Amino acid sequence: MNQPGAAAQPARERILNTAFRLFYAHGPRGVGVDTVIAESDVAKATFYKYFPRKDDLVLAYLDKVDQAWFGGLRAAARAAGDDPRAQLVGMFDALSTACRREGYHGCAFINTAAESQPGSDVHARTVEHKQVVRAWVTDLARRAGAGDPGLLARQLTLLIDGGLGDGVLDADPATPAAAKAAAQALVEAACPAT
Repeated sequence: MNQPGAAAQPARERILNTAFRLFYAHGPRGVGVDTVIAESDVAKATFYKYFPRKDDLVLAYLDKVDQAWFGGLRAAARAAGDDPRAQLVGMFDALSTACRREGYHGCAFINTAAESQPGSDVHARTVEHKQVVRAWVTDLARRAGAGDPGLLARQLTLLIDGGLGDGVLDADPATPAAAKAAAQALVEAACPAT
């Protein structure tokens, strides 16, 4: 099932795009290397030239997911304006966008972490992603004047992850709005207005 125009893409990009589609839909453990090779229309030697181990492909997939998701989160925050308080709440608009996507299956990092071995490179990459996002939110919370920026960041990132999970369970379009309202209440309680 090759994607239209896939043959025009360089081989590494075809492999990665195929893996992105398949891994997100079925999880990395649910997709064999032979399936990725067949669907990306490359030779085995070409595949292994770019990705000597399946874990190398999974790590590249997670990097691609990180660019899309974390990029969307930061863009939603910036779209809320220059005030860090507004950005902490505005980032929840990325949740709304993500949960409405066709074929939505939740957080790729949580899904991949659930099926990877603790201590493996793949599991470490999922943890690193969550830490980087939380550090970014902590910085926003600090700039917003939160009394305990780390606590507020943990609360908000838990709320994001819960919203991502709930989007899989019932795909209720009201979930992102409810998460954003809860974020607003947390930010107002933690960050005094200036």
